[in-house]
Amino acid sequence: MPEPHDQQRDRASALNPAALSVAELARLLTRVGGQPITAAMIEQDIDQGAPTNGDGTVNLVFYAAWLVRDLSQRANTAGGSRGD
Repeated sequence: MPEPHDQQRDRASALNPAALSVAELARLLTRVGGQPITAAMIEQDIDQGAPTNGDGTVNLVFYAAWLVRDLSQRANTAGGSRGD
């Protein structure tokens, strides 16, 4: 029987970054980002227009690009015109 560490490594190697479930994406982002990311947070992003695959999974690269664009748009809106 594999050790828990081996199971985690096997599960991680089995993840497909082009088709992650919302729960898998939340766990992955929490692990690599050091801040808790919940499935509810990702579902909220999806409700606000984050891209998903036809089967409801999420492409990590497309989601990251959407986040960057969304943050950029928010920064531009918050910054407004400086009157230069």
